[in-house]
Amino acid sequence: MIGALIAKKKAAAAFEALNRHDLARFMSNWREDGVFIYPGDLAQSGTYQGKAAVEAWFRQFLEQFPTIAFEVQDVCARNLFDLVGTNVLAVHWTRRVVNREGYEVRDSGVTIITGRWGKVAQVKDFFFDMGDAFRRMWGGG
Repeated sequence: MIGALIAKKKAAAAFEALNRHDLARFMSNWREDGVFIYPGDLAQSGTYQGKAAVEAWFRQFLEQFPTIAFEVQDVCARNLFDLVGTNVLAVHWTRRVVNREGYEVRDSGVTIITGRWGKVAQVKDFFFDMGDAFRRMWGGG
């Protein structure tokens, strides 16, 4: 149970790091072979493999959104008795973002985080609303 609690605290801290635009802190818990999967059919959508590619994606994310306010609602762990940092977490969040053009979006989603030996191996995002606001926040029509 202690391992699951640590993982939950790390997940919440990662979202706080994004709120502060602290990319170094956010990336500090990623594996070198980590994978990030972003939904949709935008230029930013897709699978990013390797820590450098993931970091480049999040650098663009932080540049696109000068204001980011994630609020973690719930964090659920697959294995409550994990002792080695190998687990799967589901993080339900809400957020408010404002892009470079001043367009504000409030949305929510779930992020699935797979950890191996205390480091992030894979992150996959799911959004509840991928309509016009989703496209517009990235600068698309």
